[in-house]
Amino acid sequence: MRPASLHGRLRWLIIVVLAAVLLPLGVLSFHRTLTEVDELSDGRLAQSARTLQVLIGHADLEALQARGSAGLLVVPIEPGRPPPHDHTYESEVGFQIFDRTGRLLLATANLATLPPPGAADADFRDLQQGRYRWRVFTLHDEADGMLIRTGERYDSRHDITHALWLEHGLPLLVGLPLLALLVGWAVRRGLRPLEALTRALSRREPGSREPVRLRDAPLELQPVLAALNEQLARLEDALEREHRFSADVAHELRTPLASAMINLENAMASTDPAELDVALGSAQHVIAGLARRIEQLLALARLEAGAAAGQRTRVELAAVATNVLEELAPVIAESGVELSVARLAPQLVVHGYEAALAALLRNLLENALRHVPAGGQVQLSIERGEQAALIDVVDDGPGIPAERRASVFARFHREAGSRGDGFGLGLSIVQRAAQLHDASIELLDSPYGSGLRVRVTIPLPH
Repeated sequence: MRPASLHGRLRWLIIVVLAAVLLPLGVLSFHRTLTEVDELSDGRLAQSARTLQVLIGHADLEALQARGSAGLLVVPIEPGRPPPHDHTYESEVGFQIFDRTGRLLLATANLATLPPPGAADADFRDLQQGRYRWRVFTLHDEADGMLIRTGERYDSRHDITHALWLEHGLPLLVGLPLLALLVGWAVRRGLRPLEALTRALSRREPGSREPVRLRDAPLELQPVLAALNEQLARLEDALEREHRFSADVAHELRTPLASAMINLENAMASTDPAELDVALGSAQHVIAGLARRIEQLLALARLEAGAAAGQRTRVELAAVATNVLEELAPVIAESGVELSVARLAPQLVVHGYEAALAALLRNLLENALRHVPAGGQVQLSIERGEQAALIDVVDDGPGIPAERRASVFARFHREAGSRGDGFGLGLSIVQRAAQLHDASIELLDSPYGSGLRVRVTIPLPH
């Protein structure tokens, strides 16, 4: 099933809402108007009866009664002239006048044969006279002993009802389709910025860092544009990191793989057991280094991807540091360097990613152990600041000159004089882990007189 367009959905929603509002209002207005017309017509009947009462009161009532004794006096309808447009308006209304004995004295021709009212008849009621239905009003004149009845045919009122139907229904019947066309035009015009955005995105070149811009963008679309440009910038950054990382990996793995292949080929070609042992040992050493290099590259890749796109959790730094120290115990023992813990603040909790914080501590300590000569010392301290957790790793090695400290965070950068089989990825991993926690890294002078002090400041949760 083809999904509905935004234009179609908006158009039909607006039309349905307008119809849901206008139709009930039209029906309610029609009923109220019809009620008012009925009340007005009834009031006109009553007013006509009272007008006849006043007129009879000023006339010669005895002469009328005497004339009535000689026979019924009938008032003709539209005598001597043709009805305009074949419509006898006067035939739709009429009256009767009775004396106190119920004898009909005066009547219009159209009501002359209507039977007299009963004793209980009063006010308004409906009567059938021939093929017409009448609405009549009966007025008792106790003072003069007269009874006056006025009437109006219902088809006269129906003419008004039909006029009301046309007045209330025709605008809706004509207006709703016209309104649908205008709403469609308005919605299409209102969605033009979205069409312009679609065209801008389709014309955008892959890899372009130019933000998407729209002239006279509506206020509602400006946050969308800002978020879209931000996401596009992040995507371009991620693609650039992936390209750079792929190139770095290819560069870093090419040499050890070639060395391992050469050693294995030498071992296969050698017939001397001593040479065979040397070649296999060299190959094993190269492959072991390659495995460690791949492990660091994967750790860096996980951090580059945002270790984790999952939610941050509460991480106790002292517990993470203890686990890292236990993991590095064989490396510390083999290095010949004294590693001490100045302070591990208890219950120091930050919001973050445990794996990333462990990678940060591990690489800081490994980097220090690699640059400090045998017999040197490395000190770890984790303290609580006013609004942040402070992680300090201090060593008494050769240190890094101030002018070169900014470059040590580049991937695969190695300082001259470092020992061990490092690959220049440790501080890159530390920097990325710090970025994931909105932390800052400072390279300071060591209090030992020589060496380096690395301080990581992680904001504490509020």
